[in-house]
Amino acid sequence: MAVNLLLGLQWGDEGKGKIVDVLTKDYNIIARFQGGPNAGHTLEFDGIKHVLHTIPSGIFHDKAINLVGNGVVIDPVIFKKELDNLNKFNLDYKSKLLISRKAHLILPTHRILDAASEASKGKAKIGSTLKGIGPTYMDKTGRNGIRVGDLELSDWKERYRALANKHEAMIDFYDAKIEYDLKELENEFFKAVETLKTLTFIDSEEYLHQAQKEGKTILAEGAQGSLLDIDFGTYPFVTSSNTTAAGACTGLGIAPNKIKDVFGIFKAYTTRVGSGPFPTELFDKDGETMAKVGHEFGATTGRPRRCGWLDLVALKYAVHVNGVTKLMMMKGDVLSGFEKLKVCTAYKYKGETITHLPYNIEPENVTPIYTEMKGWSEDLTKMTDASELPKELNDYIDFLEKELETPITIVSVGPDRKQTIHR
Repeated sequence: MAVNLLLGLQWGDEGKGKIVDVLTKDYNIIARFQGGPNAGHTLEFDGIKHVLHTIPSGIFHDKAINLVGNGVVIDPVIFKKELDNLNKFNLDYKSKLLISRKAHLILPTHRILDAASEASKGKAKIGSTLKGIGPTYMDKTGRNGIRVGDLELSDWKERYRALANKHEAMIDFYDAKIEYDLKELENEFFKAVETLKTLTFIDSEEYLHQAQKEGKTILAEGAQGSLLDIDFGTYPFVTSSNTTAAGACTGLGIAPNKIKDVFGIFKAYTTRVGSGPFPTELFDKDGETMAKVGHEFGATTGRPRRCGWLDLVALKYAVHVNGVTKLMMMKGDVLSGFEKLKVCTAYKYKGETITHLPYNIEPENVTPIYTEMKGWSEDLTKMTDASELPKELNDYIDFLEKELETPITIVSVGPDRKQTIHR
C-alpha cells in the first residue's frame, strides 16, 4: 500500500494541521516525519481551537494511529504539556500514539545553546524559535545525540550528563548575556521524561513496513514549509531539517517508490515568520489587512507574520522540488474584499527577467513582476460547495492551476474543519 505525503510549500504556517485533521478519516496511520516543537499545527472544530507542536494532527480521531517518526526531535517538557492538554478531552492517546526509538531528544542545554547562539549574532540573527531545534540536529549529525531508545538503557542519565557538560562549556564560549537555572530546567525535564516513558516506543521503520504489507493507509505529515528546508530553503534563514518530500523517506524509513500522492499546502497569499528574504512582502494597508483578517500570528511563538502577495516563482519551485500531485489552497476567505489582487509570476533578477527561484533572493537582487487580477467581495466562510465560489475566485484558481500545472483539489474558506471545499 502506497504512502501519501502532505507538506507545506511556503515558509510554513500554511494550514497543514487543519488539512491533516480533515483527511485523517481516510487513513489508518498519521506519521510526523521531521521538525520539532518549533511547529505549530492549529486545528479548529466544535468551537475549540487546538494547537499541536509535536504530536501528529490526527490525534483527535478515534481510529487513527499517530506516529512520531525518527526524523522528529522531541522536547519531553513540551511533549508533556501537549499530553496534559489532551487530557482535558478524555482522549485515549496511550493506545494510539507511538514514538520512534530513533527520534532524538531536545535537552534543556540545547535550548540554552539556541538562545546563546542567537543572542551572540546580534542584528544577524536568523529568527530562531529558541526551542533548541538547531543544536539538537547539530548533535544528531555530529553523532553526539541522545535518542528516545536510549531512555530504555540503564546508563541513559550518565549519557545525558556527559552531553550536558559538553553543552555548558559551549554556552560559556558564546559569552552571551542570558539567564537560566539549569537545575530547575533539569528537574522539569526528568519529570517529563518519566511521562514520555509511559508511552509506547517502537522501531518505527519496521512498524511502517509491516503496516504497508498489511494494506494500511498512511499519511506522512510534514512540519514548517519547503522554503525553510535546510538544503532547498532560503539559507541560512531556514530550519534544521529536510521539510521537503525527501525528508519523509529519511524521517520515517519509507522507500521513495512507496510514495504515491504528494499533497502540497499553500496560502492564497504569502506569509513569513522571522528573518529572511521575502520578495513579495507588503508594507502597506494591503499587507496590514492580510495580517489582521488572517490572524497572522505564529502558533508556536506568537510573533506577527510578515504578509505579501502570492509568489508563484517560489511556489512553482516548491511544487517541482516536492513532486506535488495535488494542491490545497488555504485562507482564500482572507482575500475577500480586495478590489484587485496581484500574483508574482516572474522576478527581475540582476537586469534580466527570470521565472525560476535563483540562488539569492535578497531584495538587492530581486524585484517581483506582478500579474494583476480582479478580486472578489463575497464572504466565503459560509460556502460549502465549489459551485458557490465567486467567478473571480474561480478565475484566480484557474490561473494558478495553469501556471503550476497541478490541480487545486481543496479550497479552505475558514479555520474550522467544516469550512473546507473539495473540488
